[in-house]
Amino acid sequence: MHWEIDAAALRALVPAQLEIDTYEGRAFVGLVPFTMLGIRPTRFLPAMPGVSAFHETNVRTYVHFEGRDLGVWFFSLDAANSLAVRAARRFWHLPYFRAEMRIDARRGDRAIDAVNDAVDTGAHVAYRSERLWPEPLPAKIDLAYSIGEDAGPSVPGSLQHFLAERYFLYSQKRSGTIMRGRVHHAPYPLRRARVERLEESLLAAAGLARDGERDAPDLYSPGVDVEVFALDAI
Repeated sequence: MHWEIDAAALRALVPAQLEIDTYEGRAFVGLVPFTMLGIRPTRFLPAMPGVSAFHETNVRTYVHFEGRDLGVWFFSLDAANSLAVRAARRFWHLPYFRAEMRIDARRGDRAIDAVNDAVDTGAHVAYRSERLWPEPLPAKIDLAYSIGEDAGPSVPGSLQHFLAERYFLYSQKRSGTIMRGRVHHAPYPLRRARVERLEESLLAAAGLARDGERDAPDLYSPGVDVEVFALDAI
């Protein structure tokens, strides 16, 4: 889910070394709930017990560095795993927060295991998250949505491509150094989503004010395999 946000308001919240990326002059902030599965430190090692699968929600905007390396700046990443939160804050310098999360998915009268089963077209999903620590609090989301038809490929130059296809992430060390990590994955397969209920305070906790209705398409993806490379300083 995305909202158009005044670029000047974003500028005050993003490090000066990074430029706010815009689509036809419009800046956006995204609210993206998802589930991580099969996490492992390298492709050659097995998944790590206790941290290989958990739900997560991020609040993000879009940035670039000197006109290249189009990527994502995270205002917050709430996750349902304490060890993953502590590790990401320490080693990836990302603003992770511990939250209690729950997903309930159904297709008709049949419950779907949102972690192990395919959640696809025709499913209805309820996604809830409440931040536990650290502050700022409260920071919650109560979301219900249904998954619709194929949204088609993300064509370069389209808004859908601008929002979905990002191959760098940025973070900032306490010293102020900006870190950059390359992200590799196949293009996201996307479907339309219809939001049936949304109550959230995550954007406000990040210092962002959302005005009016969402004016970008609501999208759902069944997921892709993602490889994140080591961070380097810019």
